[in-house]
Amino acid sequence: MTRTVTAITMGWAAVHRRRTRKKMSLRQYEYALAVAEQGSVTAAAELLRIAQPSMSQQIRALERELGVTLFARTPTGLVPTVVGRAFLREAQVAVSASRRARATARAGADELAGELVVMAQMGLGTRQLPRALSALRRRFPRLEVTVFEEPNPAELERLGRQGALDVVLRAAPCEGEGAVDVHHMGDEEFVVVLGAGHRLLAADRVELRELAGEPWVRFDRDSALDGLLRDVLRDNELTPATVARVSQTATAVRWAADGLGVTLVPASAVPPGCEHLARPVFPVVSQPVLVALRRGAGPAETALLELLRQETWHKSDYFSPAP
Repeated sequence: MTRTVTAITMGWAAVHRRRTRKKMSLRQYEYALAVAEQGSVTAAAELLRIAQPSMSQQIRALERELGVTLFARTPTGLVPTVVGRAFLREAQVAVSASRRARATARAGADELAGELVVMAQMGLGTRQLPRALSALRRRFPRLEVTVFEEPNPAELERLGRQGALDVVLRAAPCEGEGAVDVHHMGDEEFVVVLGAGHRLLAADRVELRELAGEPWVRFDRDSALDGLLRDVLRDNELTPATVARVSQTATAVRWAADGLGVTLVPASAVPPGCEHLARPVFPVVSQPVLVALRRGAGPAETALLELLRQETWHKSDYFSPAP
């Protein structure tokens, strides 16, 4: 009898441990993502409006469940470990999928709620995308829109394959895009930006070979923009003197306008007030603007696609010399 009672007691203890053990949750994923973004538990707790001790407890519970250390303490704050970075990439996918599912479930005929995640290749749709998103938010005020700008095409492909994105604005199709629908919006023409008083501003269009000997403001080496510029320079037998590399098109335009060097950017990336310093080039440099949506996209993605179709994708006649 004693042996039987002991066995029953041990069996109940095992069941109790299984029932009381905390399982990983999407909320814990969101906490970990917030810590990674903010660099500290305190800042993440303030961002999510929860108590700091509760945040710390949830992160520790998550690490115990996983059996790994997600964050390392450094003089500048908490940073993800190698295994932490790998986990956070997948956690972001899971959180995004959950938010999409909730948004789809709550979507009505006249109202959308939830989150829409949009990523744009750096430099594309700089004017068109904000206008379309503003119109989308006015139509669906409860819809939360998160937008990322990404210079690296490899990162765009990785996130697209993982299903972390709802809408992607880019210049070239991703590999293995069988799981998405790709729509051609138009073609974005590139322009050269010159410093005030530059000799070539007198022309309506600048021949690329006339830029021989000019210093160039370029982009990060792994960016799609710098890859295109590298091909353009090579095809026109130009050997550039690179005076600066930047990570944003607005910075490149501003520095070129100040006379540091010339730069080549999509027409829509030229900010207001700098149009008089931009000229189309010959031979024409352009790239397609593609919008990729997941197969079976929801009403928010479809609505954004239609708004982007209504936008004008700039051509060379957008810029002309000042009178």
